Amino acid sequence: MDKKSNQNKSEIIIVAPHPDDELIGCYDVLKNQEWSIAVLYSGNTEPARREEAMKVKEYFPSVKAQMFHDVIPPPFLNLRNRFYFPDPIYEVHPDHRRWGQIGESMARQGYDVVFYVINMNAPYIFRQEAREDKKKALNELYPSQKDLWRYDGKYYLFEGYCKWIF
Repeated sequence: MDKKSNQNKSEIIIVAPHPDDELIGCYDVLKNQEWSIAVLYSGNTEPARREEAMKVKEYFPSVKAQMFHDVIPPPFLNLRNRFYFPDPIYEVHPDHRRWGQIGESMARQGYDVVFYVINMNAPYIFRQEAREDKKKALNELYPSQKDLWRYDGKYYLFEGYCKWIF
């Protein structure tokens, strides 16, 4: 993805503090093949999880780029892009909240930001229609994390999105 193409069209940027968060929180977004999607993971991701994450591009043709950074790269800071961040209020993991606060700051600056949740504490959760497909994708892409969703359906049964208006 070159800088020029990024400036001329809007893209979806999914900010995932950990590999698998993009799939748990934004499965419906990832499977939409009409969008051009980039996924940004935290820069301090361990090598084994990075390797698993890089299979996401093969699984979802809409994903055009994946990066490991601790900041949003300047070429992506485009007001036409839509950003998906973890929810800064309902998420409990400190990394999710930190990235969610960055998303909140960007929303207050006029960026198009949608918040997603990994857990089921948010009041805007909806039932995932393609739950078996989502669970299959989680198992194939993130085998090191299988125990998380083996007995806990919150990872694949539900999703939730929220947009704040300022």
